[in-house]
Amino acid sequence: MKFTRTLLAAALVALLAACSNGAQDSAQDAQKSADSAQQAADQAQQAAAAAPNTETTQAADQAKTAASAADQASGQAQQAATAASAMAPAENGSTSDVKDQAQNAASNAADMAAKAKDAAQKAAANAKDAKDDATKGH
Repeated sequence: MKFTRTLLAAALVALLAACSNGAQDSAQDAQKSADSAQQAADQAQQAAAAAPNTETTQAADQAKTAASAADQASGQAQQAATAASAMAPAENGSTSDVKDQAQNAASNAADMAAKAKDAAQKAAANAKDAKDDATKGH
């Protein structure tokens, strides 16, 4: 009987660790997306600086906004992952529900960061295209 309890307790700890790992993975994905968005925003700013005109400036501003959104989503994912990791094993199902919610929040934030990264990269490409157009026009 004692061995069975120990085995069940070990399985519960492993299950809870797996839940928090999912939230941690989502937080890492969000951080990577935020980093990519920041790089895209930097590229857009460089394009705007190389050929300053309305289009490149707008694209750079859009990329900065998207990078900021990705950074915020990354922070939210990290908070959710931290909350999931901080949960202690319990006998009732409420802890599992909270961990699931934290994991879902981290996953959603990672998705938001990925979308913001895509927007930043598109804005950076637009800035580069506008710079190229401005350079060809001179």
